[in-house]
Amino acid sequence: MKKMNTKMLVTAAILIAMQIILSRFLSINAWNLKIGFAFVAIFAAAYFYGPAFSVTVAVISDVLGALLFPSGSFFPGFTVTALLAGLLYGCLLYKKQTPGRIIMTVLVDQLILGLVVNTYWLSILYGTTFGAVVITRIFQCMIMIPVQYVTISLLMKKLPALKKEVLR
Repeated sequence: MKKMNTKMLVTAAILIAMQIILSRFLSINAWNLKIGFAFVAIFAAAYFYGPAFSVTVAVISDVLGALLFPSGSFFPGFTVTALLAGLLYGCLLYKKQTPGRIIMTVLVDQLILGLVVNTYWLSILYGTTFGAVVITRIFQCMIMIPVQYVTISLLMKKLPALKKEVLR
């Protein structure tokens, strides 16, 4: 990541605030399900500045969101998942966004990070069996896979003009 300047700092602050609002207030949240558009901020961070920036935005927004607007006890496993999601978006969608890269990102995010890793964290956090939780979370993944793919694909048409302004 290049040296942080004022424009990058302001962009990070806006994306962190956006991610917290989308995640904490504009999502459908239950103890084992989360359906929403919080991924948009992490994708935008990856799109504008790459993996290190998207990881930073993802981790700070996860910790800050948990501290300011807790929806349960803080669990660092979810921060690890946020870090991995930021890294995934940054590595696969920075500078080169193709339909194949987008679908790969969405599938890894939803099936590996969402369905497997986060389900594991939930089973530890709530003392349930992995199998009992994974069944309900399949529903979330089946909704979020097309939502993420379509949203990212549509944003790809709008973000190039915004990127020129952000990076200028």
